[in-house]
Amino acid sequence: MQSELTASAPYVPAVGKLKIYTKIMLRLIPFLGLCLMTSSLDRVNVSFAKLQMLDELQFSNAVYGIGAGIFFLGYIPFEVPSNAILARVGAKLWIGRIMITWGIMSGLMMFVQTPAQFYVLRFLLGMAEAGGLPGVLYYLTSWFPSWRRGRVIGLLMLGGPIATMFGGPISGIIMQDMHGLNGWSGWQWLFLLEAMPSVILGLIAFFYLPKSPTAAKWLSPEEKTFLADELAHDVRQAPPGLHRFRDGLLNKRVWLLGGIDFSILLATYAMGFWLPTFIRGAGETDLVRIGFLCAIPSMAGIAGLLLLSASSDKYRERRWHIIVPFLVAAVALSTSTLFLDNVAMIVICFAVAMMMVTGTISVFFTLPATFLTGPAAAAGFALACSLANIAGLVSNSITGFALELTGSPASALLIFSGSLCVSCLIVYSLPPKLVNR
Repeated sequence: MQSELTASAPYVPAVGKLKIYTKIMLRLIPFLGLCLMTSSLDRVNVSFAKLQMLDELQFSNAVYGIGAGIFFLGYIPFEVPSNAILARVGAKLWIGRIMITWGIMSGLMMFVQTPAQFYVLRFLLGMAEAGGLPGVLYYLTSWFPSWRRGRVIGLLMLGGPIATMFGGPISGIIMQDMHGLNGWSGWQWLFLLEAMPSVILGLIAFFYLPKSPTAAKWLSPEEKTFLADELAHDVRQAPPGLHRFRDGLLNKRVWLLGGIDFSILLATYAMGFWLPTFIRGAGETDLVRIGFLCAIPSMAGIAGLLLLSASSDKYRERRWHIIVPFLVAAVALSTSTLFLDNVAMIVICFAVAMMMVTGTISVFFTLPATFLTGPAAAAGFALACSLANIAGLVSNSITGFALELTGSPASALLIFSGSLCVSCLIVYSLPPKLVNR
């Protein structure tokens, strides 16, 4: 391997390599993580708004479940086209555009008065946000070779649980303390204030993100040459013929990955969109305390991301770093159905499940780029995310109707546990020599 590297670039010692990649991480990951954090907040803050919004607007749990899920009807069809555009125009322009439009749509949620308006704005929010996460993941493939992406993606994905960890208490405080200010309800202030950071970061992205490593003014010519050689070596290791955009759409492994991610999102969306409701159903009524209780599983999710991504990269192993956490999460979700009237047990069970499922996300997103490169990787990331995000519609609808029909989410949680177990078989079927390289 060293001889391949020296063919086009000077030899760089291990310490020098680490400095280069650390430099890139410090420049890109905090900003991109902050972008994904606002995305997660704008996507699930409706779960907190629900605690006031449903009573005020006379919406049922079924209406909320459909509205929360309809987001994904707008999101899914535009994932692949969005990444195709990003591959052409670059992340600098397209990620900024995505963030500004989703921020605007999220802010407009404050004007909802009818179920129809709720559904339309949730659909438009999904359409605006489509391509955000897969676009960022594809962008990172132009900066980091596959063997370094596990920990990088793990750090990036911290934005989601951090958003919930801080967003929960902040949302509770906004709704409780600002309720009635200027004649607006707390849930209206929530949508307005939490939409603003997305628009601001979107504007900053136009000036801050380099289109590619060659356009990064903060990399020296030697660092650019080294990075280009590392990435070229990674491409040479990929299976032949999987570089075109359509290769990412037609490859059967991408469809299998979509099924795995579907199970991840079934569980995470159930926890993200419904945990405040479960906690209130168990007897807790104070909005601020509900916010802080919801932060506990998010803290566990952060620990899971850091531990599993680091372990997976250290041992260069992907399959069992997904299978074992899936099984533990399935047990935790199943156990929670026995304690739906106990606030402490709900939080503990969901913390374990969140730690395991969230921890696998960074490991999972290293997989597409192990057999896809270039435009095929852009298509593969987008298609896998599109297939998986059907879970958002399914998860929210199933949970909403379960609550409406039975008064309990137990049947829905058992379905989500079973899905994780089935996905273990799909993960095990992936060739270890391919995904662990």
